[in-house]
Amino acid sequence: MPASDAIAPPAQAPFADHVAAGNALVRAETPDIHVLPPKRTWSGHLAAISAYPANVVNAIEHFLAERGFERAPWLAVAFGLGIALWFALPVAVHWIAVLCGCAAMVLAGLAIDSGHDPDPRGLPHTAAALIGLGLMIAAGCLTIWAKSTLAGTPPLASRGLYWMTARVIEREEQPALDRVRLRLAARLDHMQDPIEIRLNLAPRDDDPRLIEDASIRLRARLNPPGPPAVPGGYDFAQFAWFDHLAATGSPLGPIEVLRPAERRDLLKQWQRQLSNHVRARLAGSPGALASAFASGDRGGIARDDDQAMRDAGLTHLLSISGLHVSAVIALAYVVVVRLLALWPWLALRVRLPLLASTAGALTGLAYTLLTGAEVPTVRSCIGALLVLAALTLGRSPLSLRLLASAGLFVMTFWPEAVVGPGFQMSFGSVLAIVALHGAAPVRAFLAQREEAWWMRIWRHLVMLLVTGVVIDVALMPMALYHFHRAGLYEAAANVLAIPLTTFVSMPMISLALVLDLGGLGAPAWWLAGKSLALLLAIAHLTASQAGAVIRFPPMSTALYLAVLAGELWLGLWIGRVRLWGLLPIAIGLASLAILRPPDLLVSGDGRQLGVFGQGPAMISLRAGRGGFMRQALLDDAGLMGETVAMADWPDARCNSDFCAMPIHAEGTITRLLVQRSRARVGTLDLVNACADNDIVVSERSLPRVCRPRWFKADRALFERNGGLAFDLVRRKVSTVSAGRGKHGWERWIDPTND
Repeated sequence: MPASDAIAPPAQAPFADHVAAGNALVRAETPDIHVLPPKRTWSGHLAAISAYPANVVNAIEHFLAERGFERAPWLAVAFGLGIALWFALPVAVHWIAVLCGCAAMVLAGLAIDSGHDPDPRGLPHTAAALIGLGLMIAAGCLTIWAKSTLAGTPPLASRGLYWMTARVIEREEQPALDRVRLRLAARLDHMQDPIEIRLNLAPRDDDPRLIEDASIRLRARLNPPGPPAVPGGYDFAQFAWFDHLAATGSPLGPIEVLRPAERRDLLKQWQRQLSNHVRARLAGSPGALASAFASGDRGGIARDDDQAMRDAGLTHLLSISGLHVSAVIALAYVVVVRLLALWPWLALRVRLPLLASTAGALTGLAYTLLTGAEVPTVRSCIGALLVLAALTLGRSPLSLRLLASAGLFVMTFWPEAVVGPGFQMSFGSVLAIVALHGAAPVRAFLAQREEAWWMRIWRHLVMLLVTGVVIDVALMPMALYHFHRAGLYEAAANVLAIPLTTFVSMPMISLALVLDLGGLGAPAWWLAGKSLALLLAIAHLTASQAGAVIRFPPMSTALYLAVLAGELWLGLWIGRVRLWGLLPIAIGLASLAILRPPDLLVSGDGRQLGVFGQGPAMISLRAGRGGFMRQALLDDAGLMGETVAMADWPDARCNSDFCAMPIHAEGTITRLLVQRSRARVGTLDLVNACADNDIVVSERSLPRVCRPRWFKADRALFERNGGLAFDLVRRKVSTVSAGRGKHGWERWIDPTND
């Protein structure tokens, strides 16, 4: 027998078998026993409740720990939230409450941090989030508060006729509108300090000597910048407050030039010369578009072309923004790299991308200055320079942190831009592009592979179409909230127009300007004109289609903020957790189905009103005058169509002083009485007329004896509350003054100005 077998231990059953046998014996000999959970006492309930916050904090900590790279952009969002809260809250007490809430967040973060074990990497993630978000919200609120206090311009005290001595700051020619616009630093005869005003000059009042730095003497009718004409309308007073504009108006009589310009603004002079040169080389509508692309001068674009571009969703091409700046910088970058690569000695010793990035940055800065250095252009230039810096450092230009850095820079210097559509739509479109191209399916679809050249082009064309659709979907809530309109074919139009503008029109314009130095630019101008004519044809064809523009009633701010929060959540996180952002987006968009326009809108001076829902047309008080206000009423109601005068409406009864008509709204009938003239009416007749109607509207003050059955709107009410919007089904009246407070521009003045 082998020695190994002789010394082997006896075979034993595995330990698990012994355990199983023991358990079987216990079950066989022991009856079934049901063990009841211990009865929870009040102290147990309190212990469970007290443990719940700790569990929530732990869940948040785990969530943030898994997303280290995705957290930083939310600091920029918090900064913008602080700015938005300052605009939304009416008085300083509320702003101070926001700062106190931010301080509480910071203290809570410090308390959470002190309750955890020390982390060698720094603060725990929850504590860091509370501290960072609290500080950034407070910083945003303080930034806009400080800028409004230090840089805000109070409006003119009252409208009227004024004599003034002024210096021309800026001259803008607008031949398509048949006017010249001047911006003046004016000293009114009764005032010590100068103010900035804006005047619109008819061609008969223009003088070639009215250029920058000229001193003039004139008499003008001035209006303070006004609040929205109706609830939800455009707030020109807020824009003017941050734009240092105290009044607008027009001159009365000739303008006397006291001293011609001694110092010429070279940039403005070059801009006008460039614009005139482009129009001389390329006539008609293509020349107007080329002038806008080359110099930023949009004054020559015809109204029909401008409206077609707007209805087709291509109006962003007319303002110097990210597309134009990026195209110019990219063209300079490519040209410099290609040319320097032809010099082997330099290419072997110097990093050509660094030189090309420098050339592109200088070109972008020069283009920004030459086109007027407007805020959107500066914002786009900053973003493009950050992209160049990322490329120079070997980093990805499509980065959420890079986008957040650009946004934080803009919000620091122009915090008022946060509540405007330009800022929201420009950064929203870039966020949509970055989020889309960062998604795993998209990266897989665009990954390099062995394939035919036509297959690669096909994939990029498909991605271009998908990108256009995603951008339009992302920007649609913003367009609905700010402009009450959206387009069905904007994505298709942009898919054709953006490549045409980027790769054909702008390069041809640049090449033509360079060749003009030697008198050889005619062929390039011909090609540029054809491409711009094609761009206009795309715009007019798209705008002429049924459903090209769909208008919606005003969207509530709460729903808009919910959609905006969902889009930010969807764009800034990575992975499946981002899909939770679809929930508030779906709720906000679904609410569009239940929106209904106001039944009655009354302008802030009582001179114009619009009745809706009685047919396809808006019933207007004065159809022959106030075309600008009539269009504003249509836009603010989210409707489009014709207007009909109340005197021509079959159900209305009008005389020289009043118009009366019934308004039908979902089974209810409201009787409206509107004063047409400023003539005094007999007291007895007025008392009877008021008593027979539900709503009475007059631009004049009505006596107390005028008591309608529901609502009286006269001059005293308009001065306190501004424009009105009526929901006759719910018997609800919204006013411009509702929700407004003690911001510097919120003064009740006549809102009917240019």
